[in-house]
Amino acid sequence: MRGLNLGREGESIAREYQSSSEFLLLARGDGSEIIMQSIKKDKIFCVYPADEANTMEFFYILEGECSYAGEEHNIVLKKGDYFYAHYLDTVENFNSLTDMKLLWYTTKPAFHLISHRIRTLEEVLKKVQQKDNYTFEHSARVQKYSLMIAGMLKLSKDQWEDLYYAAAFHDVGKIHIPAEILNKEGRLTVEEFEIIKRHSYDGYVMVKDLYYNNICMIILQHHERLDGSGYPYGIKEEDILLEAKIIGIADTFDAMTSDRPYRRGLPPEVAMDELKRLSGIHYDGHMVDLFEKALIADGILQPREAREEP
Repeated sequence: MRGLNLGREGESIAREYQSSSEFLLLARGDGSEIIMQSIKKDKIFCVYPADEANTMEFFYILEGECSYAGEEHNIVLKKGDYFYAHYLDTVENFNSLTDMKLLWYTTKPAFHLISHRIRTLEEVLKKVQQKDNYTFEHSARVQKYSLMIAGMLKLSKDQWEDLYYAAAFHDVGKIHIPAEILNKEGRLTVEEFEIIKRHSYDGYVMVKDLYYNNICMIILQHHERLDGSGYPYGIKEEDILLEAKIIGIADTFDAMTSDRPYRRGLPPEVAMDELKRLSGIHYDGHMVDLFEKALIADGILQPREAREEP
């Protein structure tokens, strides 16, 4: 059967995992690849502009549903629907409404990029989960919120990729914090808070040799604030990376709305009011406004006029 290759369900040339996706390389040849991608429910996934403008990527939905934020309203794509990118010049994001399976055809090799990133970063992510499952789940939500904000901005492909991974790994340095401090049911002492604050730098050190671009610097800066009151270096305004500002907003919102063993999470509306109060002081006011719009569109937050009715 020279030139003919047969494959059975579950078989692949190569297999890679991500926290929200599994990738199976099914076929490749003449520079093209066919990949099976499985995506978990409630995850944002992105289609990026290709490094080479004439690259075409085709996605066919085998199972599940996803939504795409169109210019006027959300469009739901289901089994049998498809989308493709050719001469794409902006990052486009989709939200999985159910568990999904996509058949992904690309005219330029892509699997080696997935493989390189996932093999190294997944090992760190597994360590986070083993140390503290709350931090692991919190990071997944922060990633989702960060990408919601990014979806309202015009970011480059590199910025999207950096934000995607930096948000997932922003608290990875917490694996060095003793569990009794990380999960303490009461006010931290000054010494304990200083230990907590080290996680930004520790995360920077852990990630800096695993990935190029700005991921480690974004992790380092995600607790910096516009007025210089953040840590670890107290930098201000434009000295803080845009992606770090985005994660700072998403991180604070999830921290306020999440249940912990020692307290109940705040309602989303109360948390948003607090972000608004600190807009221009700790957080970029324009980004906070965009985040509010994104949360309303997603049904997580009530419109402000509805909240203010007597």
